[in-house]
Amino acid sequence: MPIAHVVVTLLAAAMSGYSAAAILFRAGWVLEALTDYRVPRSWWLRLAAAKAAGAVGLVAGLFVPVIGVLAGAGLVLYFAGAVITVALARRYSHIPFPLVYAAPVVAALALGFAA
Repeated sequence: MPIAHVVVTLLAAAMSGYSAAAILFRAGWVLEALTDYRVPRSWWLRLAAAKAAGAVGLVAGLFVPVIGVLAGAGLVLYFAGAVITVALARRYSHIPFPLVYAAPVVAALALGFAA
């Protein structure tokens, strides 16, 4: 397994896990953004759980590749939904933020397929 794939996958997992933890630990800047984007509070825990599960799945994918592919695909869909949510809230200057989290996931998937 190439070192680049492992490093990028662990980076993607760490970023997704951090993003989940920011919701779970109620980081003010995240909750303010979710409120601005009109994401219902009842969804917040589920969104954090989805990101955390994706992070764990990426790491597990280093040992069982199909799990990593499924987790990566789920995270890409998650962050695509985040981009749509931000755009619908007309916070166009915020669109790069979910893309920053999606980029290492996409890179990890690409490196995994190339390996």
